[in-house]
Amino acid sequence: MQLLKDRIRKDGKIKEGNVLKVDSFLNHQMDVKLFQEIGKEFKRRFEDEEITKILTIEASGIGIACVAAEVFDVPVVFAKKTQTKNIAGDVYTTKVESFTHGRVYDIIVSREFLGKGDKVLLIDDFLANGKALEGLAELVKKSGAELVGAGVVIEKGFQVGGDIIRSKGIHLESLAIVESMDEKTGEVVFRN
Repeated sequence: MQLLKDRIRKDGKIKEGNVLKVDSFLNHQMDVKLFQEIGKEFKRRFEDEEITKILTIEASGIGIACVAAEVFDVPVVFAKKTQTKNIAGDVYTTKVESFTHGRVYDIIVSREFLGKGDKVLLIDDFLANGKALEGLAELVKKSGAELVGAGVVIEKGFQVGGDIIRSKGIHLESLAIVESMDEKTGEVVFRN
């Protein structure tokens, strides 16, 4: 998706430790017009799939998932990282290690919102080590729903996550795959 790649080159910042900061337009301040184009692109890439729900993980995937859900005309469910009083009763839960935060979370989805008969598309902002998508896929499996695929805005192609997800047979669509990035020059190279 050329529009996204251009925006990453223009406004993305490369930090030490292979961190690509895109918080000025993707996951802190959000460019909703860009999100609309992202949603349309996910719809185009998954147009042959029947999708009844979009599942994401708290927090930075929620905005993208909501705009994509509007294009797909389906609800969004997001896995919470902490149990709250709002989530009472039966839940699906699994553990997820966050690359960005360097910690392990229990992620939780109420059984009320995910189950047999649902055809689920996973949506997330980044794919690095694959742990978030693996955890979301595990929740889908536990629920008895069908995992249709996963849509990621930015994949770090030089990390193992994409390979892990694809090796599990999951239909993965990444809108921009970063092949390499250089914090000294600010250069980002994308896979074609």
